[in-house]
Amino acid sequence: MDAGRAFLEARDFLIAHRDDYATAYAGFRWPVLEEFNWALDYFDVYASGSSGGDRPALWVVDDEGGETKLSFAQLAERSNRVANHLRACGVRRGDRVLVMLPNVAPLWEIMLAAIKLGAVVSPATTLLSAADLHDRIERGEMRHVIADVPSSGRFAEVRGSYTRIVVGEEEVAGWLPYAAAAEAPAVFEPDGPTRADEPFLLYFTSGTTAKPKMVLHTHQSYPVGHLSTLYWIGLREGDVHLNISSPGWAKHAWSCFFAPWNAGATIFIHQLPRFDGQKTLAALARYGVTTLCAPPTVWRMLILEDLKAYPVKLRELVSAGEPLNPEVIAQVREAWGLTVRDGYGQTETTCQIGNPPGEEVKVGGMGKPLPGYRIDLLDAEGNAGDAGDEGEIAIRLHPRPLPLMAGYLDNPESSAKLLGGSHYRTSDVATRDADGTFWYVGRADDVFKSSDYRISPFELESALIEHESVAEAAVVPSPDPIRLSVPKAYVVLKPGVAPSMAAAHALFRFSRQRLAPFARIRRIEFAELPKTISGKIRRVQLRAMEKERHALNVRGGHEYWEDDFTDLD
Repeated sequence: MDAGRAFLEARDFLIAHRDDYATAYAGFRWPVLEEFNWALDYFDVYASGSSGGDRPALWVVDDEGGETKLSFAQLAERSNRVANHLRACGVRRGDRVLVMLPNVAPLWEIMLAAIKLGAVVSPATTLLSAADLHDRIERGEMRHVIADVPSSGRFAEVRGSYTRIVVGEEEVAGWLPYAAAAEAPAVFEPDGPTRADEPFLLYFTSGTTAKPKMVLHTHQSYPVGHLSTLYWIGLREGDVHLNISSPGWAKHAWSCFFAPWNAGATIFIHQLPRFDGQKTLAALARYGVTTLCAPPTVWRMLILEDLKAYPVKLRELVSAGEPLNPEVIAQVREAWGLTVRDGYGQTETTCQIGNPPGEEVKVGGMGKPLPGYRIDLLDAEGNAGDAGDEGEIAIRLHPRPLPLMAGYLDNPESSAKLLGGSHYRTSDVATRDADGTFWYVGRADDVFKSSDYRISPFELESALIEHESVAEAAVVPSPDPIRLSVPKAYVVLKPGVAPSMAAAHALFRFSRQRLAPFARIRRIEFAELPKTISGKIRRVQLRAMEKERHALNVRGGHEYWEDDFTDLD
């Protein structure tokens, strides 16, 4: 069987059983591929077919209403021209190419072209500093850089011998023009077959605790591996799918690239200089978006608006990046009659656990292992627990699931340890109930003890944001001479609510009503939350600050302790 057909059979099986989780999970098998080039063997074939060629593949709308809409057939031809142009610029199979672009059509053209060439793409957010770029070019051994005009200036101080290609209408001294690709030949001839295990994507993690790791993926692990993500989202051919994600992060590849196009859906992009809940909701309604994926931060901002005022045509709602609090799910369901379904994965994997379409959602639950993944919860000694036991989420490696990364490029020792045993351990902790639903507890290094009780920050944060004045919250351990540590909440208040002793008093009382005595919030500080440039809360920074303050015996500017109040009961 040829690779393209094997891929399609696996895809079609999941689509046929999208509302029958038991059958999909039991019957799905990853295709066995020796040679596979997703752009040539799938995308171009789909684009040349009677059902797919004229279908919109990419639809980019800006803040002023300007639109770029490209069909599968148009993108197939454009990416051929780009591949030929990049080859003329010196890009060869195996070369590493740092791509630093916003959500503009050339980003998708370049991704397709790189697959066809066999080049290794390293997506980068436009928020990176010159120091970040130097680190990526040096450690990642980048031979080529493609950036837009506004970003090109940041490379002036970045040393290295690399080709520079600029996207935009302006010329930049020392940079080759991407626009010349329009004159390149429209027919592309690959220089040979692509092995399915050849490297294709090099991601730098967001670095919440240390220098970013370099995660290497292959021509099968992400292009084919995101069949699990397609299944979780519930995508159908002809859907208009919006994933609110910035380029440069793995989640952008998840559902701004592979999952929608694997289904034959349209990728919809709403360009905004900064996120605006009202404008996003208006675009959902105006352009007929049918499936929406957004991180929890965005969902928490959307529910601050009047959701019922927007006549959306949405069918599926999903969230990933961090656990989504139950209160958010409840408010969206009340407004739209739809349930936001959580999904879980990592840069190192595709979506591995989620609430699939057709299954009853247990609000607050992570869901179940997705087709193609076999998952256990392991204790510190590597033993799998029973229902109700807490353990580290771990993917079985026998057989090894196809979407798992090839390894960490900069740390072969860590890769061998993670991938050489019976399980790949994720460093995330969860429990599992009797019917197989997983419930998130926290990162292994986020869970802490207070008076010998184990505390899950996520549980406490979810309780806090049920309060009408709270927009976001992050809970960390604060050192305490008696209890070892106590739960402290850093709280972001909703617009119009000012930090005050009265606000803290209300939250302490609210916490007492909803949490067990051992899990009560004992300290509150009103402050902005430190986040990575991918939007994840940097609890490691908050924990470090708490230790430093404890050593100096100081409080934050808007910090209140439970002991400050005598009338909480």
